[in-house]
Amino acid sequence: MESQPTPASTPTTDLPGAVHHSLFYRLYTGTGLFDIVGRRKWFYLIFGTIGLICVLSMGIRGFNFSIEFSGGTQIEMPAVGAHGAISTDEAKSVFASSLNKEPASVQSVGNGNSASIQIRAETLTNAQVSQVETALFKQLQPLNTAGQPSQQSISDSAVSASWGSQISKQALIGLIVFLVLVSIFLAIYFEWRMAVSALVSLANDLIVTAGVYSIVGFEVSPATVIGLLTILGFSLYDTVVVFDKIKENTRGLLGLSRQTYGQAANLAVNQTLMRSINTSLIALLPVLGLLIVGVGILGVGTLQDLALVQLVGMLASAFSSICLATPVLVDLKMRQPAYQVQARKVLARQQQLAARRAAAVAGEPLPATAGAVVDADSVERPGEVPPGLEKAFASSGVPARHAPKQSRNARQTGSRQGGGSQQGSGGRQGSGGRQGGKAAGQSGKSGRPTGKRRRQA
Repeated sequence: MESQPTPASTPTTDLPGAVHHSLFYRLYTGTGLFDIVGRRKWFYLIFGTIGLICVLSMGIRGFNFSIEFSGGTQIEMPAVGAHGAISTDEAKSVFASSLNKEPASVQSVGNGNSASIQIRAETLTNAQVSQVETALFKQLQPLNTAGQPSQQSISDSAVSASWGSQISKQALIGLIVFLVLVSIFLAIYFEWRMAVSALVSLANDLIVTAGVYSIVGFEVSPATVIGLLTILGFSLYDTVVVFDKIKENTRGLLGLSRQTYGQAANLAVNQTLMRSINTSLIALLPVLGLLIVGVGILGVGTLQDLALVQLVGMLASAFSSICLATPVLVDLKMRQPAYQVQARKVLARQQQLAARRAAAVAGEPLPATAGAVVDADSVERPGEVPPGLEKAFASSGVPARHAPKQSRNARQTGSRQGGGSQQGSGGRQGSGGRQGGKAAGQSGKSGRPTGKRRRQA
């Protein structure tokens, strides 16, 4: 029989006389430090609250779409003028004073001699565009490639909203195809319950990422949509790693009585926790570098949009793959009757072992039922949660009302065993007395000569 690891829901450090290791030691070795499955209701509440806030923000506040989605006019000019460098505040002030309204956005793009100022606003007429360009040239004097002030260095372009809608449509089609293919793969490689759990975690990542953009007011550009699609692979990658370890830990679990499905899944999460942390950190470092270099040094707005959505999405997926996907999987699996019966047997066995350990540490005699054999009748009837095993029942995935209790059969078995031993002892003593009397009678008979022998003598 294949050996199974120690249940994660009943860590050895909680037992009397156990060796207590440090936090980092247990985190590195994955010995069940964090009871993720046992506290799944709290994680459901946290993720549900965050998701509700994000959905409300998207419905009420909406998104800050760029002109690629809403349509508008873009004016671009060099960031160096006759009087020195031109700041975004100066360009924004000139635009507002010439048209008496604020632009949608003003940002610096590029670095060094190639640096430029981009002004984006709602759709402007030709007269308005000419008015703004004239005001920008008179007040800021932008330089052309020859280093001379020139109004020709200021350019404008109209952006149609249809281009952004086409990108959104293609992104939606790609998302649907991706989800269908991933669902089929997970259902074949694992099972449909794992596929559903992974999709729930993935939906949470998308909702949280989009909600953060809505709440903070980040601009949604085509680069944002592209970055949103890239986080799908990262989210599913981490979830698949955890599920593969769960599959390994639960192989042949129904034929064993050492741990429940919830305990084995919780142990798998702890065993892959350090790997998930390292993977997330390694993946986030290039994104942070892209955000710092692209925005702080190069000043490229497209890199900012791409890195920002990846940063938010990766952080959300790192938490959901650990704290949401596995708990959802455990709840789906524990709906199967076979796993419920197996969990009750495991918990009954753990109850007996806990009673024996407590009695051994206290120096008291073992309880009458500590050595009783757990039968199917005793573990399939509901009862009360045994003292000290609340964590075990919470992590097992079985509700407390289904906790096993000592059955009447086990108690009667113990009583019959005790009574039978006493009766057997008395019976053996009585039998010994009868055998002694019989032997004495035979001895007396052998000591008296019979009449035939006396006559012969």
